[in-house]
Amino acid sequence: MNTTAQGRDLGIEAVRVTEATALAVSGFCGRGDERAADEAAVAVMHDALRSLSVDGTIRIGEGAENEVPKLYVGEKVGIGGGAKMDVAVVPLEGGNAVARGDPNALCVFAMTEGGGFLNAPDIYMDKLAVGSGLPDDLVDLDEEPGRNLGELAKAKGVDVRELLVCVLDRPRHAELIAKIRQVGARIMLIAGGDISGVIATNWPRTGVDAYMGIGGAPHGVLAAAALACVGGQMQGRLVFPGDWGRDTIALYGIEQPDRKYNAADMASGDITFSATGITPGPILHGIGHHFDKPVTHSLVLRSSPQEVRYIETHHGFSRRPGPGS
Repeated sequence: MNTTAQGRDLGIEAVRVTEATALAVSGFCGRGDERAADEAAVAVMHDALRSLSVDGTIRIGEGAENEVPKLYVGEKVGIGGGAKMDVAVVPLEGGNAVARGDPNALCVFAMTEGGGFLNAPDIYMDKLAVGSGLPDDLVDLDEEPGRNLGELAKAKGVDVRELLVCVLDRPRHAELIAKIRQVGARIMLIAGGDISGVIATNWPRTGVDAYMGIGGAPHGVLAAAALACVGGQMQGRLVFPGDWGRDTIALYGIEQPDRKYNAADMASGDITFSATGITPGPILHGIGHHFDKPVTHSLVLRSSPQEVRYIETHHGFSRRPGPGS
């Protein structure tokens, strides 16, 4: 099998993982039980990963082996005997969105060759992202939001008031939000889903020009994996909890705690990325129904060659008689 054909097969396998997970979670939408939704996502994705035709190792997962029973960092997945791949998973991004029936909930999966993903612990990451087609190093995580937005507006040839910035709606972002509004830019506040928030900067139809703020570090790696396939700029810096000393940080192989990572630092190699929508968002529809059968909408990305595929799958579909038959 040639490399391109093998990559396409892996893309189909990847989307089957996220589809199965999304379908399992959809029954929890609006029921107010985030924990149950997350447990269902983890269980189904764990089972789905067993059938991958790779020799996989989870690098971004639900936690350390001594902390969680499934999808832990270092766990082996796949049937073995295939290509050695590193795997990154966020079984349910936006658990609170599912519980509330809010938009922007996804199931996300990515894989690449060994060593291709940043070994990011399950902590926070400060993130900044903009779309493709812009000058290199246009924005900088160390600069004030106003300066970054000014440079972005100049590069796009628009007034800063025309820019739309996506930010997680969290109390920790009160100062950031005030600074964005101070320069006149518009804000899209989201309840969850910062992977899609980062990806949205490279999807013109979303209207999002930049993503700013602190979210999960594993989510940052998955977002970088997507940008590696479609372009765009991203920077991230790990935000360590107050009780983390240098010894704890070193356990994760992090030699420079203050390092500013770009997208290529976080995700590299021949990447396959898949996301399936659970509830509607700026990039993907949520799960719908046709003839009472579930319909999923997924995004599959590959970095080599660069490919973007939207996949609509009708599950359990059986042929029905048409008009006049």
